[in-house]
Amino acid sequence: MPSPFPGMNPYLENPELWMEVHHRLISAIAATIETSLPPSYRVAIEKRIYTQVPEDSILVGIPDVSVVSRRSTTESPTATIVAAPQGLSEALTITLPMPEEVRESYLEIRDMGTGEVITAIEILSPTNKRAGKGREAYVAKREAVLSSATHLVEIDLLREGLPMPIVENLPRSQYRILISRSEQRPRGNLYAFSLRQPIPTIALPLRSDDALLVLELQDLLLTMYDQARYDLAIDYQQNPIPKLVESDVEWCREQLIATGRLGNSI
Repeated sequence: MPSPFPGMNPYLENPELWMEVHHRLISAIAATIETSLPPSYRVAIEKRIYTQVPEDSILVGIPDVSVVSRRSTTESPTATIVAAPQGLSEALTITLPMPEEVRESYLEIRDMGTGEVITAIEILSPTNKRAGKGREAYVAKREAVLSSATHLVEIDLLREGLPMPIVENLPRSQYRILISRSEQRPRGNLYAFSLRQPIPTIALPLRSDDALLVLELQDLLLTMYDQARYDLAIDYQQNPIPKLVESDVEWCREQLIATGRLGNSI
C-alpha cells in the first residue's frame, strides 16, 4: 500500500528506520540525477567520517546513529566491587563511554573533466541537528561550502532537533530545504513546509550556462516507500517517533483511518 501521508511520512523519522531511509534517498536522488545530467558532469556518493561518544546511547557503527541501545529508565547500571588479591585495594568495575566511528553519506555533482565539485547535496541526519561532534562536523563542512564556488542543496526531513542557522528570524517549520547558489550568496532560497504538505519540487543548480535539474522529492519518497515495503515494516497502531505536536495528532489519526491503517485511536 502507498504511504498514507501526502508529504513526508513521520513514521520514517523513527531512529530504527532513518538510517535505511537516508541511504535509500541518497541512492534514489543519485540515480534520478544521473538519467538527466549532462555528460560533462558525474554524481559521486561521498562519506563524512568522525568519532562520537553520545551521552545517553551506545553507537552501533551506522551512518547517522539511528539505532541506539539506550539505558533503561527503570534500571541504572551499577558499579560492582572486584575482589582484590591479598595486599591490593579493592576496585570498582565501571563502564566507559566508548568512541565509535560515524559515517554520513552525501552527494556531489562534479565536473567530469576537472573533478571540481559544482553542487553538494546533503540530507540531514539526527546527529547534524543535535549538539555534539556530528553537528560540529557538518557545520564546518557547510561553512566551507558556503565560502566556496560550490552550490549547496540542504534537505531537512526531520522534525526533531536544531535547524541549521540562517540570518533571518523566521518561524520554525517542521521541514526545510535550502538552495544556496554560489553566485547569489549570501541570499538563498528556503522551502519551509509542514507534515501536511507535499515535499516541494526543487531545481538543482549547475553551472550558469546549464539548465537546472528538476528533482521531485515527493515522487522519490513515495517510490522508495513502496520499493522498501515500509507499509509492512511500520506499525501504524503506535505513535510516531519522534512524537507529533499536539495540533497534528488528530490530523495524523484521520489520515491513517482514511487509508485503512487504523481503527479508532493512535
